[in-house]
Amino acid sequence: MRLLIVDDERPARDRLRRMLALAPGVESVREAADGIEALKMVEAERPDALLLDIEMPELSGIDLAASLPAPAPLVVFVTAHQDYALRAFDSEAVDYLLKPFDGARLQRALERLRARLAAPTQAAPPPPSPPRQLLMSERGATRVVQVADIEWLETADNYVALHTGAGAPLLRQTLGALLDQLGPAFVRCHRRAAVRLAAIARIEPLDKGDCELVLRSGARVPCSRQYRPALLALLDPARPM
Repeated sequence: MRLLIVDDERPARDRLRRMLALAPGVESVREAADGIEALKMVEAERPDALLLDIEMPELSGIDLAASLPAPAPLVVFVTAHQDYALRAFDSEAVDYLLKPFDGARLQRALERLRARLAAPTQAAPPPPSPPRQLLMSERGATRVVQVADIEWLETADNYVALHTGAGAPLLRQTLGALLDQLGPAFVRCHRRAAVRLAAIARIEPLDKGDCELVLRSGARVPCSRQYRPALLALLDPARPM
């Protein structure tokens, strides 16, 4: 079992690493001092599970768990605060270790991880769920954008502008890759734009088969004739292409 400890306090990481050194079946243990570093390590190394603190600067453990790339590793929260237990299990955590804990309690959490990892797959795994939020760096800080707040997407050089009611922060990502990640709630409507289907209020025709999408917020998004038929079919499945 390959584990990643995520905790901003070095003594806490050291103690947990020493305890894991005595646990059978643990192949490797890596460490991250904050959520941003942890996300990079998850993408690069694909650990089996995270032992994740909750209260950390910039990005909390709860937000980190909601932002893990698919297929996401399992999560055991390790915290000194019992107030987060409900939110932790809402994020499908395997266990919730309340500091301070002893070796026996840690062993029970590891056994739960092993059981989940060893569980046979009876059918093809379901497709990964779209993320609930996206993370981006802004002037050295980390901004969390809820996917539910995004109305439409627009390419901006090597970035995608996430148009929400509160602004349009930039995410370093290609539009195509981001649409693959967000799933069917968003659809491409232009070479440089995509829109949340549920945000469309009406469609206004333009010349040469192009049109403009008027969103419920009043925003206007271009829709080229290349993408218009597929968009209309998604809005009205009974309509012929």
